[in-house]
Amino acid sequence: MSSIIEERTKRTRWFLHDRFGMFIHWGLYAIPARGEWVRSVEKIPVEQYQTYFEEFNPTNYDPRAWAKIAKQAGMKYAVLTAKHHDGFCLFDSKLTDYKSTNTKSGCDLVREFLDAFREEGLKVGLYYSLIDWLHEDYPAYGDRIHPMREDDRYRRDESRFSNYLEYMHGQVRELLTGYGKLDIMWFDFSYGEMKGEKWRAAELMSMIRGLQPHIIVDNRFEASGEEGGSIFSKNPTPYSGDFASPEQIIPPGGVMDEDGNSIPWEACITLNNNWGYSSSDRVYKSAKTVIRKLVECVSKNGNLLLNVGPNAKGEIPQESVRILEEVGAWLDRNGDSIYGCGQADLPKPEWGRYTQQGSRLFAHLFEECVGPVNLQGLAGKVKKARLVSDGSELFLSRPWNTAQYPNDAFFNFAKPEHATYLLPDERDTVVELGLV
Repeated sequence: MSSIIEERTKRTRWFLHDRFGMFIHWGLYAIPARGEWVRSVEKIPVEQYQTYFEEFNPTNYDPRAWAKIAKQAGMKYAVLTAKHHDGFCLFDSKLTDYKSTNTKSGCDLVREFLDAFREEGLKVGLYYSLIDWLHEDYPAYGDRIHPMREDDRYRRDESRFSNYLEYMHGQVRELLTGYGKLDIMWFDFSYGEMKGEKWRAAELMSMIRGLQPHIIVDNRFEASGEEGGSIFSKNPTPYSGDFASPEQIIPPGGVMDEDGNSIPWEACITLNNNWGYSSSDRVYKSAKTVIRKLVECVSKNGNLLLNVGPNAKGEIPQESVRILEEVGAWLDRNGDSIYGCGQADLPKPEWGRYTQQGSRLFAHLFEECVGPVNLQGLAGKVKKARLVSDGSELFLSRPWNTAQYPNDAFFNFAKPEHATYLLPDERDTVVELGLV
């Protein structure tokens, strides 16, 4: 095992235990309320976008309330957008005037976020966009995604891109030296030729490791699908990152390197269909869906980073809060099957999924069974079955109608054991199976 992978394993130990985090996309784009890419999608000139800077005043911003929502939801860490693609900074950077302390808010919103979440005992991370649609030396005309990509007046002198890199590296240094211990740096994102050493990634990662060697970093210095030398390689580069970050998808087989070994990963997923606040987007995932997708991630050795997009006043939408409260109530009763757990060395069962921690095997039942619940291949290997939510004993047995399955074990929720019973929790009934 390479030293890079060994160090990655040490750094990510807490991450692979905690499993569930909150992503927060918030900035000027909460005012137009059409998602965080609104400037690019609608090709808005910076002069027009300036209106939102002048209006930005989140009078109801209460990071302590946010932190309590995250903790109550069972989340163990949180990541806030310190700077998104539009270049607006939620922190008091000395390298730009385009920051929250120069708005009507007058506050260093990042510092307040970090203080509040640390007070609740949550680990903290900051998102930082490698891209910047404001900086005069970042590629504009001809770029794939810049708002002014079709405007010839925004041609850039390529030789000046190094000025942007000095700015970008400088802001990362500010975040790592001025805001205490951070647990995660979440960079976004690379595309086309804008990847790897285009960002002076090795130099940047060296600085990060020198300032906060414990910190974990995602893999987005690389373009999506990168292969040779990436985090998926058995010989990753120093800037390949500590965890993979599939977006808006849960990989069918988890995430593995080229030799088939599981690597740390985290699915980042929105609670509705937008990262930033979108007033018209009411397509929220149900608590049932969130619970089952969290279980799916853990059953594949992965984490779930679930996003909320606060509005222009600084409020997490009430529908998001309601869903998170329900997820948190489920985790309060069933968290033993999530925290510290990972993939079981068993095939996926027909009725749901398994997670496992040592000799503790957790059966997550999503579907009711006809008759007893089948535990394929576990005959003689299960000594007890308990409902995780309340610790109650369940019935291990071999009813008359299971004789033709000698290699399987069976349990049920009541007697007679051959009958069919409703699941105690139709979202996900969790049963702990003590293994021999």
